[in-house]
Amino acid sequence: MKIVLASNNAHKLEELRAILSQLGLEVVSQKDMGITIEPDENGTTFEENSYIKAKTIQEACGLATIADDSGLMVDALDGAPGILSARFGGDACKSDRDRLEYLLQQMSAVEDAYRGAKFVSVITLLYPDGKKLVARGECPGRILHRAEGSNGFGYDPVFYVPECGCTFAQLSAEEKNAISHRARALAALRDLLLKEKQYVDK
Repeated sequence: MKIVLASNNAHKLEELRAILSQLGLEVVSQKDMGITIEPDENGTTFEENSYIKAKTIQEACGLATIADDSGLMVDALDGAPGILSARFGGDACKSDRDRLEYLLQQMSAVEDAYRGAKFVSVITLLYPDGKKLVARGECPGRILHRAEGSNGFGYDPVFYVPECGCTFAQLSAEEKNAISHRARALAALRDLLLKEKQYVDK
């Protein structure tokens, strides 16, 4: 079955393909389908924005659509940047590196004991008949004082994962795919798909 990813993010596409291909699902980007619409992410939660993206692209292509809304929630910042992770710092931050540096500035006076954080991913799979599957995954960690590692993207270089003893950016793609928030959301979605196998076979 072909599923359209409501995103042109190459990193997300790669991660989703790596995991969903195991179920015989073919994931293509909205660009592959000639869709240039940019959903208006005006929700207040990861769940709402994930659904908005999936619904917008599903209506445009008529096929099953999958959308991920994810972000970093930092305890000391009352859960920020959260759903605004990709826009953290406003217009002054135009790149991942700008946003990472802005985060470090915001956290500069926070002691180690209070630098807890988590990455959150909510994935919505929407079928043409209205059937909806929603899965959430979280990966706990803490924010370092400086970037470490050159892999990954976004806030990965400052997100330290205790169970791995390093940052997301110090893991290989395979290692990150095994424990990341998105991997955990996809694992939960995979379980839902197996329970709803009749939809996978259509």
